[in-house]
Amino acid sequence: MTSYAIEDVLDFWFPDTGHENAMDSHGAFWNERMQGGMDAAIIEQFGALTTAAAKGELDDWAETARGRLALIIALDQFPRSLWRDTPAAFAQDLKATRLSLEGMKNGDFDELKPWEQMFCIIAVTHCEGPEHLERMDALHPQLDKVCNGLPEYLAPAKELIWDQHNRVTENIRRFGRHPHRNPILGRPNTHEEEAYIAAGDFPHQRKVDP
Repeated sequence: MTSYAIEDVLDFWFPDTGHENAMDSHGAFWNERMQGGMDAAIIEQFGALTTAAAKGELDDWAETARGRLALIIALDQFPRSLWRDTPAAFAQDLKATRLSLEGMKNGDFDELKPWEQMFCIIAVTHCEGPEHLERMDALHPQLDKVCNGLPEYLAPAKELIWDQHNRVTENIRRFGRHPHRNPILGRPNTHEEEAYIAAGDFPHQRKVDP
């Protein structure tokens, strides 16, 4: 079996560019990752790794805090690039959510930097299913930890973080799921979802505007 390394994932996803030293560069860091800017590199460099993670071949990474983070990224972020606009993009969401919630309980979450912690939170928000609204509300202490851990020059990100979380939570409250996935997953829209999709104001498509 091909050998994969935790640090390969983390060095790629969290490059040592100093992005966290200013709001403009940190916003660019987020926009590149959230708006498809990493697709080509993920497909070229991490396609086999993403498949291995989906098959459970990297599960032992979760034995350490940074390994857990790398596995969450490989299960939650990379599939959205490798298998974009297909059901496979979301197929590992539940597993990534379980890993994230477990890390929040066992202390792994607390060992991470704020922008690393956010990807654990995002993995949970990506999930669907029963009790997901309760899971969203239960993330508030972790969101507080992220915001309290940010340096002062990244303080504008706090409002963005909470606004994004509240918008996603409201969608779950209204629809019980992420309606923009319905066409990809072959799910019929409700009338309210049709109006929402027609408006086209999706939280996952928002750009960070420092």
